[in-house]
This record gives sequence, C-alpha cells and structure tokens, in this order.
Amino acid sequence: MATVGKTMKTVHVTKKINHTSGKGNVKRLTTTAMLSAIAVILMYMEIPVPFMPGFIKLDISDLPALFGTFVYGPLCGVTICLVKNVLHSFATNTVFVGEISNFILGCAFVVPAGMIYQKMKNKKGAIIASLTGSVAMALLSIVSNYFFVYPIYYNFMSKDLILQAYQAIFPGVKSILQALVVFNVPFTLLKGLICGMDPVCASCSDPSNRRRVGCFEPAKSRILDKKKSRC
Repeated sequence: MATVGKTMKTVHVTKKINHTSGKGNVKRLTTTAMLSAIAVILMYMEIPVPFMPGFIKLDISDLPALFGTFVYGPLCGVTICLVKNVLHSFATNTVFVGEISNFILGCAFVVPAGMIYQKMKNKKGAIIASLTGSVAMALLSIVSNYFFVYPIYYNFMSKDLILQAYQAIFPGVKSILQALVVFNVPFTLLKGLICGMDPVCASCSDPSNRRRVGCFEPAKSRILDKKKSRC
C-alpha cells in the first residue's frame, strides 16, 4: 500500500509539473508575440538623424528583443528580431535588404547580451550585456554593410551617389569603408546604447527594484516561491 501511495503521489507531482510547464510555454509564446508586435510598431516609428545621410534612420525596435532576451534567453530575442523584420518587409521598398541587415545586426545585439545576462542576472550583468551587445552590433555593421547591404544597393543607387551623401555631411571621408567607420559605427553604437540602457531593462534585473518595477523576471520568481511554499 505504501508503494502504491508513493507511486500515485509521484504521478500526481509529474502531472502538476507538466501542467505548470505547459502554462509556462503558453506565457512565453504570448509574451514573445506581444514583444514582436511592439517591435514592429517601433520599427515604423523611425526618425531621421541630423548627422547621418537621409536614407539612414533611427528606430528602437531592438528594445523589445533585448527585453525578451533578458527574460527568456537569446532564442526569444532572435525570434522577435525575425518576426518584426518579416512583418515589416511587406510594407517597405528595400527589397528585403534592409530587413535582412536589421535582422543580422539585431541578432548581433541580443545574442551576446543574452549569453552574458544568463550568467550574470543582476543590474551589473544587464549593463555589461547591453554594452557588449551594442559594441558587437556596431562592429558587425561594418562587415554587414560593406560586403552585403551596400553592394546590393549599388544596383539601385550608384556607389558615388551614396558616398556623396556622406560627404555632404563630412567632406573628409574618401571611401565607403571610411564612411561606415566614421558614421555607421557610432550611429549603430548609439542605437544599441539607447535600447540597452533603458531603465526598465536595467532595473528589472535588480532585486532591490523587483516590487517597484514589476517586470516578468520578478513575477516568475514570485510564482516559483509560492509553489515551493505549498510543497
């Protein structure tokens, strides 16, 4: 009888764990979808920057991707980057080039940030992760633009015309590669810092701010604490 009782108890606990896991997956999927929708909206809210050519605009659509990365890991962030660019591609005339570039740079931002934050889940870790992701995205922008994005754009806009757009702002640049280093790297780094240093993302990982901020991470912790107290 004791053995049967233990078996029944084990089955009951297993069912409870599976049920909890299922609810967690639904919540994760719902949150990812919600953050993807926000990212799409933010991607449309792009603004021109005075120190950049007119064809380059600033948006903060990587912020929801970073938030999802901090809560559920890098895969969630990559998924958000993919969804937002797929949806955005249907309403632009960049022939998917701009969206592919945005996806590559977005992944360069959220993946290293997520990997670092998984090992340092505190305010310091969030800041280091955001800075690392910003630098990685800025450096990769040189390779991405020089070898992939701009060569495709040369089919629609001449190389000299693109260079002239940079030279109109700073005549000192003599080549596309130099323009990317002088203009695009600081611009991309600034974009990453704006997204990464958002006070909500940074404060959500600080235990002292858990009740005040009310983000997803503390909510998950409180749920787990309640379940442990019931056992």
